[in-house]
Amino acid sequence: MARYCPLTGKGPLSGNNRSHSLRATRRRWNVNLHTYKVTIDGKEYRVKMSARAHRTLVSSVK
Repeated sequence: MARYCPLTGKGPLSGNNRSHSLRATRRRWNVNLHTYKVTIDGKEYRVKMSARAHRTLVSSVK
């Protein structure tokens, strides 16, 4: 399973680690994915989404 958010489409970003001597080695910043229970039309689903997407959903419901 790919590490991306199905709601926002966010995926991992890549860049460089930089040591004290400024040597560059590749690294990845993964998305903060969690499994949440979401109720849609009275039915409960388990969805893997980013924490930011979940916060947006929760704040829009209130």
